[in-house]
Amino acid sequence: MFEKKIKLTDRDDVSAFVKAAGKCDFDIDISYDHILIDAKSFLGVLGLGFSRELTVTCGGRDENFENVLKEYAVA
Repeated sequence: MFEKKIKLTDRDDVSAFVKAAGKCDFDIDISYDHILIDAKSFLGVLGLGFSRELTVTCGGRDENFENVLKEYAVA
């Protein structure tokens, strides 16, 4: 299990992120403060809003998904 901080700035970012998460065969959660959402849920992730620093927690590893995470990573 690993965690990464990301920031999604618009609906297209959310769509690309959720699409990539959906291709993984392990659990992926995204959280903000005390809210925890399944990262494969477009409406759930969209509901967190834009331009917030989000924490992604992955239950496995996938090289393609990790590359997507790098695109949205917070420095």
